[in-house]
Amino acid sequence: MDDLIRRSLILLRGIWHRRWIGMAVAWLAGIAGSVALWAIPQRYEASAKIFVDTESVLKPLMVGLAVQPNVDQQVTMLSRRLISRPNIEKLIGMAKLDVNENSKSRKAALVESLIGRLEILTLGKENLYRLSFRDTDPSRAKRVVESLTSIFIQSSQVESQTDSLDAKKFIDEQIKLYEVKLSEAENRLKDFRIRHFGLSEGGKGFFARMEDVNLELSKARLDLREAENSRDSLRRAIAGEDPLLVGPSAVSDKGLTPEIDARIDAVRRNLDSLMQRFTEEHPDVAGAKRVLAQLEEQRRIETAAREKTPPSRAAGAVSANPAYKELKVSLAQAEATVASLRTRVGEYEARYRQIKDAARSVPQVEAELAQLNRDYEVNKKNYELLVTRRESAELSGQMEASAGVAQFRVVEPPRVSPRPVAPDRLKLLPVILLGALGVGVGGSFAVNRVWPTFVDVATLREATGLPVLGSVSFYAAPAERKKERRGLVGFLAALFGLIVVFGTEFAAVFMMVRTA
Repeated sequence: MDDLIRRSLILLRGIWHRRWIGMAVAWLAGIAGSVALWAIPQRYEASAKIFVDTESVLKPLMVGLAVQPNVDQQVTMLSRRLISRPNIEKLIGMAKLDVNENSKSRKAALVESLIGRLEILTLGKENLYRLSFRDTDPSRAKRVVESLTSIFIQSSQVESQTDSLDAKKFIDEQIKLYEVKLSEAENRLKDFRIRHFGLSEGGKGFFARMEDVNLELSKARLDLREAENSRDSLRRAIAGEDPLLVGPSAVSDKGLTPEIDARIDAVRRNLDSLMQRFTEEHPDVAGAKRVLAQLEEQRRIETAAREKTPPSRAAGAVSANPAYKELKVSLAQAEATVASLRTRVGEYEARYRQIKDAARSVPQVEAELAQLNRDYEVNKKNYELLVTRRESAELSGQMEASAGVAQFRVVEPPRVSPRPVAPDRLKLLPVILLGALGVGVGGSFAVNRVWPTFVDVATLREATGLPVLGSVSFYAAPAERKKERRGLVGFLAALFGLIVVFGTEFAAVFMMVRTA
């Protein structure tokens, strides 16, 4: 620690020994800094403030009807793209900055210079933007900011309209494409249903129709069996009936209706035979009972009529048997019914076989139909969605054109500061003074390092590496002391003069700023 202090004191003594060189360097640095400061041209700043209102009155009313873009994000991206080469080239033409720029290289340099000097700042969290530009000509700076403000506002409108037109154009192209797809899907579905008519209803409807045909076939077969049994009963009844009847004298001992009694006996014998083979629910048994009941009713009616009529004088007359005729008519009707039912049964059997054969292809038909329906529904859904999006895009475009999604309000119109903002001489002059003093100290230190001064034996021994026998003390005479005091006063006067010069310069700049 003691060695460090000793070395520091030796260094300070060396710098102090070369103080006049440092003072000269400080004066030269101060003069050079002042000249350079006054040589820098003054720059004036033009600025404007724009507020972007993203809360439109129509915005909450159009929720769900129109597309709601992220306006804040759009404005942010717009502000970032504002200082781009195309916009700067447009700004140069609007502000008339290219009057004296004829070559492409100079125009390119002008564009790069403007890009570096234009500033767009966001003030706080609100959508408040500050546009600023600095230039040596205040009127030119104002023109640049005015042009930049106009481009900022116009770019938002043009970009919004361009986005809406591009979106609508894309949606229209997609709608045309899906119109073709939807038409093709409809035609494929129509052709498939024509080719597979009756099978395209689906498995559930197809098998239900098959079950219905089977039920109708069973019913027709049952009706056919009943009709055949009834016909056979009539045939047996006719076989036991006489086609002719003799007069009353021939049958007087058998009662008033001998022919009906004979038929009743025949039917009863037939019924007894049937009862031995079948149950009472059998169609033949039911038909025989029905014929027996009809004959008994007919006998009752004729007996009552003959009891009221006097007996005929004619004897041995022969007449046609009315019961036989009636049975023949009934048999003819039964034959016709049987033929009709056989035709019906054949038709239902053919239908059932056809449906049963077609049932093997139902799964494949259902799979193809499901695929066609799925394609059709997907195309239809996309088409309807695109139509809805197009209407929403048109409504959004109309809303932006009428009320605007974002409104740009110039809060502070472009203006130029009355005082130059650069260079700030009031701040730079003290810095130059301190820098000049620092350069002076550095100059003294450098000279001392080149031509060192030894103030003690240890320093000399370290520098030369030779043994030092001793040292001789210096005793200053009165004249030497007086000369040293005059040198100190002169050095302080030079230092004070440098400070006074910079102070005077600072006061002059301050007065210029106050009066500007």
